[in-house]
Amino acid sequence: MRQIKREVRVGGITLGGHNPVAVQTMLNAPAEDVQANVDQAVRMAKAGCQILRFSVPTMQDVRLVEAIKKEVDIPLVADIHFDYRIALECVAAGIDKVRINPGNIGNDDRVAQVVRACKAQNVPIRIGVNAGSLEKEILAKYGAPVPEALVESALYHVRLLEKHDFNDIVISIKSSNVPVMMDAYRLLSSRCDYPLHVGVTEAGTYRMGLIKSGMGIGGLLLEGIGDTLRVSLTDDPEREVEAGFDILRAAGHAVSGPEIISCPTCGRTKIQVAEIANEVERRLKGYKKPVKVAVMGCIVNGPGEAREADIGIAGGKDEALLFIRGEKIRMLRGDIVSQLVEEVYKL
Repeated sequence: MRQIKREVRVGGITLGGHNPVAVQTMLNAPAEDVQANVDQAVRMAKAGCQILRFSVPTMQDVRLVEAIKKEVDIPLVADIHFDYRIALECVAAGIDKVRINPGNIGNDDRVAQVVRACKAQNVPIRIGVNAGSLEKEILAKYGAPVPEALVESALYHVRLLEKHDFNDIVISIKSSNVPVMMDAYRLLSSRCDYPLHVGVTEAGTYRMGLIKSGMGIGGLLLEGIGDTLRVSLTDDPEREVEAGFDILRAAGHAVSGPEIISCPTCGRTKIQVAEIANEVERRLKGYKKPVKVAVMGCIVNGPGEAREADIGIAGGKDEALLFIRGEKIRMLRGDIVSQLVEEVYKL
């Protein structure tokens, strides 16, 4: 059961409530290279990214806001640390959301200035707490970045904004430790009604990062926790976007595009299942309908094991049985992949 949070508008997307979970990524081109950031942003938009974040480390880098906004039509988030003046300039430049921790930008007057600017332009603020950067006092209190410490830090920053009657808030409390991250989000979800941005930070390279993110993000989604997500990988941001949608789909959320299911193969297999499945996935990239396509290794068990698929094939010797929604249609011979893809487009 989805845990319903208050709605927060980020550009053209609404987080919280019954709205779909939004997939994010973050640009990783050097902030000073405007064209590289723009090119990467365009690529992320084409990959389906729904909210895009990028670092704005200096005042000069505020120019990224306007440059990227000219080329993509998805909400943009400025990632800012410590300098409240950069936040003010990003809001003036038209940013859709600011990621900044109010406790790190100085006195209350600075917080008030950021709040006033964000209120005037309907710009929400994401508070981002990390296990590796907890406040010294909180870390000393708990002795380690335990879930309770992460939640206390997050709520401390929240109170600094609420003090100025600001409630357009999104919160993340990330850890590279999956059990800690999951427990922290569970605790936070029970203690506030702000939308939650979920993720495993410093998850690692693609293989381990995907496993940890699938466990942490996917596990929380299955518990109804999470309104937006990022799969943090030491890899191309486009792979983060793809992984995000894959995790959503695996957790039972409606996601556009094809899902390829395939069997692990055994001694009965007569066709190149891995080769065919990979090629079908490649050829259907960009296909928007939500469809489940099965590539199964044998006729004995294939149609039965993949009965939930919309369409699929089960291999025989130099041929494959085509089945659609459990009904056996005909045998395919020759270019099996092309024939299967053609049938998918007919659905």
